[in-house]
Amino acid sequence: MKMEIYDIIKKPLVTEKCNNIERLGKYTFITSSGSSKLQIKKAIEAIFKITIKSVNIINVHAKAKVYKGRKGVRSGFKKAIVTTKNAEKIEYLRRGHSK
Repeated sequence: MKMEIYDIIKKPLVTEKCNNIERLGKYTFITSSGSSKLQIKKAIEAIFKITIKSVNIINVHAKAKVYKGRKGVRSGFKKAIVTTKNAEKIEYLRRGHSK
């Protein structure tokens, strides 16, 4: 089954740690669980028109949580840390910010 590029890359992950590594040319994205490093690399290059040096993948496991006395599970996801060549910048709009 072939996935489209926007099915592979779900959204950028914006946390304090992710913002700190952006200075090094590393960007973090939440990706589909069935995608490979090569698919992620091609999708990022097609969407943002930049060159990718490397892709690292982390599978974040689901966690059991209790909220207001009810037990539940926070879903797991696949996270990709993408390193750009020559510390190129990726421009994407963050929620609440405008260009």
